Amino acid sequence: MTESKKSTKPVWVDPDDAPDMSVGNFFERGDWYHGETLIRRGRPKLEVTKTSTTIRLDQDVIDRFKAKGPKWQSRINQALREWLDKAG
Repeated sequence: MTESKKSTKPVWVDPDDAPDMSVGNFFERGDWYHGETLIRRGRPKLEVTKTSTTIRLDQDVIDRFKAKGPKWQSRINQALREWLDKAG
């Protein structure tokens, strides 16, 4: 009969390897700094944001916009903007 393998011992992690989070009020401020430089995370905020919406379009319309490559939704937005300018 085979004997069950015993679990391996966890790898020791030296607590001194962890950064000291008590320095500089890290949790109060919520910002990350490298020296005096603020490290920004994520995408920069835009001055004018877009609104997510759902619209129903004919499949042939979507296919024609997609056929010209990436950013087809932006091209639809531009086409609607041009139509609005012409419509007055």
